[in-house]
Amino acid sequence: MAPSAPSIARPGRRRRDGPVVNRWALLAVPPILFLVAFFLVPLVVIGLRSITDSPTPTDDLFANYRRFLGQAANLRVLGNTFWIAALSTIVCLAIGYPYAYLMNLVPGRVAGLLLIAVLLPFWSSLLVRTYAWQVILRDTGIINTFLLDTGLVDEPVPLIRTTLGVLLGMSQILLPFMVLPIYAAMRRIDPEFTRAAANLGAPPFAAFRRVFLPLSLPGVLAGSLLVFVLALGFYITPALLGSPRDTMISQFIASAVQQRLDWGIGSTMAVLLMALTLIVLFVASRFVRLRDVFGSL
Repeated sequence: MAPSAPSIARPGRRRRDGPVVNRWALLAVPPILFLVAFFLVPLVVIGLRSITDSPTPTDDLFANYRRFLGQAANLRVLGNTFWIAALSTIVCLAIGYPYAYLMNLVPGRVAGLLLIAVLLPFWSSLLVRTYAWQVILRDTGIINTFLLDTGLVDEPVPLIRTTLGVLLGMSQILLPFMVLPIYAAMRRIDPEFTRAAANLGAPPFAAFRRVFLPLSLPGVLAGSLLVFVLALGFYITPALLGSPRDTMISQFIASAVQQRLDWGIGSTMAVLLMALTLIVLFVASRFVRLRDVFGSL
């Protein structure tokens, strides 16, 4: 009787004398170490500095947090950050939903062109686009020149260094993050649903309001959450297009670290912003799957 060939242990198979061996899992070790070294460790360091670095020696671990929360100006800036982020989300939704709906209605080739148009800004730097908005919005820019030449206004309209300028710049940058999730949700809606509503006697607007709009709400929630979270950390656009009244928390963090070298209060603001963002994500997770939101990128 011929001897049987020896069994070869394959990756992911259970050996007769031991547990499951999956050598492919070792490929995940380098990226995990990278994430730990360059993401987790810096977060831990920032968290520790927020309770250890203080301009005056103290035993109070939360001295920096009390110092930040005890100043009304800091709270106004923190509230202004969420206010501008919410306004930017509303503007992006007001523009992005009709745009995505148009992309869903037109033929595929035209929809591809519209998709390229909304993705085209990604091919240029955020800083370059912000400086372009400065050229457009200034007193001698395109808009004010047109208004003055047509006689619609007698003097330049203040557009730059205003909240409107900040919203225009941020919305133009964040608009793709609103359009893409909404368009993806609309593409998954079966057109037969609206046709069935029309066959049952529903007018076009009623069919849209009762059938199409509710089915597209997951994309609306995903895009709104994505835009809002990204807007919370904006720095360049508010700094170049806004006024001191439009200061966001990221500008305060940069000022504390770069100008005053106050790493304690800078770390405190960063930790607070991250904590509030996580709270927003936790609340939003009750209404939309976060995996679908960030997977849409």
